[in-house]
Amino acid sequence: MSMLDASNSQPFFLGTFASNCSGGMTVTKVPERWVSSWDNNLRLARLLDDAGVDFMLPIARWIGYGGETNFHGSVLETMTWATGLLAHTRNLTVFATIHTAANHPVVVAKQLATIDQISGSRIGLNIVAGWNKPEYEALGLTLPDDHETRYGYAQEWFDVVRALWTRTGAFDWDGAFFKLRNVLGDPRPAKPLPIINAAGSEQGRKFAVRNANFLFTPAIDLSRSKAEVAALKEQGREAGRSVEVLTFAHVVCRPTEKEAKDYLEHFGRTNADWEAVDNLVRLQFAHAQSFPHDLLALIRDRMAAGHGGFPLTGTPEQVADGIAGLHAAGFRGTTLSFVDYAEEFPYFRDNVLPLLEERGIRAAAPRMQSAI
Repeated sequence: MSMLDASNSQPFFLGTFASNCSGGMTVTKVPERWVSSWDNNLRLARLLDDAGVDFMLPIARWIGYGGETNFHGSVLETMTWATGLLAHTRNLTVFATIHTAANHPVVVAKQLATIDQISGSRIGLNIVAGWNKPEYEALGLTLPDDHETRYGYAQEWFDVVRALWTRTGAFDWDGAFFKLRNVLGDPRPAKPLPIINAAGSEQGRKFAVRNANFLFTPAIDLSRSKAEVAALKEQGREAGRSVEVLTFAHVVCRPTEKEAKDYLEHFGRTNADWEAVDNLVRLQFAHAQSFPHDLLALIRDRMAAGHGGFPLTGTPEQVADGIAGLHAAGFRGTTLSFVDYAEEFPYFRDNVLPLLEERGIRAAAPRMQSAI
């Protein structure tokens, strides 16, 4: 059974984000920055699975952001990455992040139905309608200038996928973007997959509340986030659906606050790859609406430290306080990233997870210390 399920009794979901990408979520030049090799990802997945963490979420990229490190220049493809990790874990949900413009829906529907069997229904789908113009150009595609076209295409794309997963006979499809003849979804997933979508524009959020179980949005200011989360849930109710909201965070957890802040200064400012940061910020301004544009200029340093994620910096108690703040703002969960996921997660596991359980933010899960 998929651990990431909106009906799950887990009060607050935890996952990781972007471990399939070089650098992870940290645009830094420090030598210990995350190396997104298969061996490192498998080691991390086993640690997370043993600790009762709920999910892993990847980023799909085809070109990097330049700079000295070419941040996200080396990326493991998400469908094959998810399949491999699911074959080596027991309870973890693993998402595939799929760009609708680059992947045919009939192929994707069959790939995910196959992984559903391999994993015992622990695969999820993160749908990306597209925003990164240089990547479209790298793939020989044209990025539509208007969100209506992008999300119109994404809607029909997902309608085709759902039809293949729910219809028991062969059918034709005569849509605006897809003309299909005698297609059949066989096999089909044993149960509905959890769907994630990150959307910032008005059209994007309409798509998300209509199709996704979990909306993915940044938490920049928690007072603002509380109203935003409530509005998104209300928008879902108006569409006749119950939706939950996830965010993303970056962890620097150390025994003392000074150690944590000193390390943040070291990797996230002194040794940030500022050229790559500026390329990332420029693209976000030009093509994406994942971040509120009136705040984006204020979080340049957060882009270096954690790709704009909510900062969880300090002692285990302070990190637990930060996660409690996200929970209080109405988020149903957050992803976590670290400079080096596999080296730093065990300290978080041993010192932060018990605090979250004591506070009732996380349900206690059987855990065993991984030898990896």
